[in-house]
Amino acid sequence: MSTHAPGHDDGPHTSGGSPPGGGRYDALVRRYDALVIGGGVIGLVTAWRAAQRGLRTALVDPAPGGGAAWVAAGMLAAVTELHYGEQTLLGLNMASARRYPDFVTELEEASGQDVGHRACGTLAVAFDADDRAHLRELHTFQQGLGLESEWLTGRECRRLEPMLSPGVHGGLRVAGDHQVDPRRLTAALLTACERAGVAFHRDRAERLLLNGNGGGDRAAGVELTGGTRLAAERTVLAAGSLSGRFAGVPDDVLPPVRPVKGQVVRLSVPERYAPFLSRTVRAVVRGGPVYLVPRENGELVIGATSEELGWDTTVTAGGVYELLRDAHEVVPGITELPLVETSAGLRPGSPDNAPMLGPTALPGLLLATGHFRNGVLLTPITGDVMAEALTSGELPPEARPFTPRRFTAPPDTAAAPAAPGAAHSPVGAAHSPVQEQHT
Repeated sequence: MSTHAPGHDDGPHTSGGSPPGGGRYDALVRRYDALVIGGGVIGLVTAWRAAQRGLRTALVDPAPGGGAAWVAAGMLAAVTELHYGEQTLLGLNMASARRYPDFVTELEEASGQDVGHRACGTLAVAFDADDRAHLRELHTFQQGLGLESEWLTGRECRRLEPMLSPGVHGGLRVAGDHQVDPRRLTAALLTACERAGVAFHRDRAERLLLNGNGGGDRAAGVELTGGTRLAAERTVLAAGSLSGRFAGVPDDVLPPVRPVKGQVVRLSVPERYAPFLSRTVRAVVRGGPVYLVPRENGELVIGATSEELGWDTTVTAGGVYELLRDAHEVVPGITELPLVETSAGLRPGSPDNAPMLGPTALPGLLLATGHFRNGVLLTPITGDVMAEALTSGELPPEARPFTPRRFTAPPDTAAAPAAPGAAHSPVGAAHSPVQEQHT
């Protein structure tokens, strides 16, 4: 099924060229300036921004607007998510966080929908001496990078959040780490894309088409289930962890992304308990991180496990138990709240935990994948970066460290590492509402 905006010249055309494996194809196709594979938040924002630049844009996904939105917590936590050795990624995260207020305003005006953005801040708390020492070190690290965070005593933490456990002995308050509702965000992006004239092909992308004199030297579009071909000047692979398995992409260009499973629990806060929490609360319990994200609509999101289990998205009793157990240590009162939903998804991890943005070594093919735990946070800047790359062919300065070519092996060495799972597969073959996860 395909839907097309009126006024776009996207009717059938005849295309010639060399498909993979040699020979030539001559088939009815639809032509676009930009073709995006994947309809999660990253694919949608890329398509929206491309259409705003005047490009004839199409997006391929069996169910656009699903995937990440149904699992992600939506923390915009550039500071509290900071990890040692990720200072370069921090710069991109902070740049995107600064764009969020204007991005939200523009998107809400374009879509007519509220995305659930809350400038509520984040509180990271510590229980024992080791936790406090770790948070103190993190605070020093943050201050050394010029980041704004405030050390609080346990009493000060509980004054901010009375539902916290008496065992909390200190914490970091980061007023600038906000949140957004990814489900609302994705729905708004879907509407904005439709209003901007993006053509949606609600089908599976089976393989990348290559065009050249037998050598397949340029990406030419994609083939859908059933054989329909879509031709494009530039194709963007934005299919999350499935990007590393997309058929037709040469091995030395295939993005080295892997799936990292995360399980999430959703509770509901009855009116008699509101306000339960007024900001995002994070902690380390038994050596593992846990977070509680309160929504304005009364939902409380608890996450997330981090499991290297390939393509498994099973919600397990053990995973749910660990999340509720650790969250109970932080906020004992959660045991009184109704359990609404459990879900699991796959974060697209990369070798350096950073995204791959922009042109690849294969002309005509661009990547927007590998965002790992920062997909929702990086949505604004990814849209801007990809729009610039699609129109000018170049990455803006802040995105150049994240070129896909940093993983491309020289011609005389082995091909770039591929994601787990040797077989290539069509995007959408395993598509479900719990396919991708970004925090």
